[in-house]
Amino acid sequence: MTASAPTPEELLSALDRETAGAAMHALAERLYPICRSITGDGVRETLRILSERIPLRIVEVPSGTEVFDWRVPRERNVREAWIEGPDGRRVVDLADHTLHLLSYSVPVRETLPLAELQEHLHSLPEQPDLIPYRTSYYVDRWGFCLPHRRREALPEGDYRVCVDSTLEAGHLTYGELLLPGESEDEVLISTHVCHPSMANDNLSGIAVATFLAELLGRAERRWSYRFLFVPGTIGSITWLARNRDTAHRVKAGLVAANLGDGGGFHYKRSFQGGALVDHAVARALRELGEPLETEDFVPYGYDERQYSAPAFRLPVGSLTRTPYGRYPEYHTSADDLDFLRADSLGGSLAAYLPWRRPSTRRASTSRRTLVGAPAREPRSLPHDGRQRPGTRARARRCSGSCRSATEPTHCSTSPSARASPTPPSRRPLRASRGGSAARERLISTVADETTLLWAGRPR
Repeated sequence: MTASAPTPEELLSALDRETAGAAMHALAERLYPICRSITGDGVRETLRILSERIPLRIVEVPSGTEVFDWRVPRERNVREAWIEGPDGRRVVDLADHTLHLLSYSVPVRETLPLAELQEHLHSLPEQPDLIPYRTSYYVDRWGFCLPHRRREALPEGDYRVCVDSTLEAGHLTYGELLLPGESEDEVLISTHVCHPSMANDNLSGIAVATFLAELLGRAERRWSYRFLFVPGTIGSITWLARNRDTAHRVKAGLVAANLGDGGGFHYKRSFQGGALVDHAVARALRELGEPLETEDFVPYGYDERQYSAPAFRLPVGSLTRTPYGRYPEYHTSADDLDFLRADSLGGSLAAYLPWRRPSTRRASTSRRTLVGAPAREPRSLPHDGRQRPGTRARARRCSGSCRSATEPTHCSTSPSARASPTPPSRRPLRASRGGSAARERLISTVADETTLLWAGRPR
């Protein structure tokens, strides 16, 4: 950074959104085929490619490391995974699409009849031509995902199954970049790098964060910028555990995801509700002439949950386009490169760029014992690692396949879901209203025994 370095405002004025959007889409195309998860070589390869554009520091944290009440999981890597039908032809193959394998599947080689195989299959009856995204990060099991139409056409007979993977002591990997400014106060930009071949969630967030870091790397910076490329949930919790004494430097932050679809901008406020970042986002979108839909903080979603935990209360919001779970392509094979729009990526980069000088007022940091989402019992884990509001009311039906997934009560076909739907009157407390005591009590009151109680112990 030199005396003649451009300001972020000048970079915004000079930004060619069309060119930048095309370049970000090209980066997404390069990253799309990589088989990523919360650990493993897929994350390393993704960060290596990003390091060609920005000087990332790659951090490796050993499996078994205690990070508050979580432990860094074993490292997973997979070489091949497939199902071979009675006629010897492969009916499902990881080589065709990385969503075909239940993420974190344990190794298996066996032959079994169709009825037994069905217990390990996941599909979407209401979207019969799409592959769903399913995970089993913290429960040892295996499974495959496939279009429901193909699943229904499987003939009776014996099927050979192969999951050639390793699940052993290794490391959790994340990338970090600090761009120092005149002030030690920091803006945090965090994005998750754990999803396999899905473009909007979250190659869009990765691409926007990377290009933003590249632009700000040559800009005049009055405050410092920290970029985190982390696996969802466990990655941000690990970073907080390793940076507990310095995390208070973060005075504003955004979690970047879902930035490449055709929807308008949506902002989930910080826990504080009136923090610097909340005002800055509203002003930035207003100056860009972009409509902005906003909602209060709730303890569901992406890593803004972890940064806002009671022990930290970092002022971090989430600026997206269409939020997670609110577009039909979400967590399916339809979230592909055709769904990702270059013009949307260019506009999202512009929305993230215009930051102003930080307030000199030091935000207080509550030092409480609860940090991050509580570690949960295996069967209370959602399919995708994130709790969603009103899950039962709008969960995808999966033809009973949730019996072999990680969250039975997220399936609208499960007995418990049919017996006790979520009452619409049970809503989380509004984070940006009321006094501090109300904010400290912020929990989910959704009537689901496995709902994440972000600010308290599981029921």
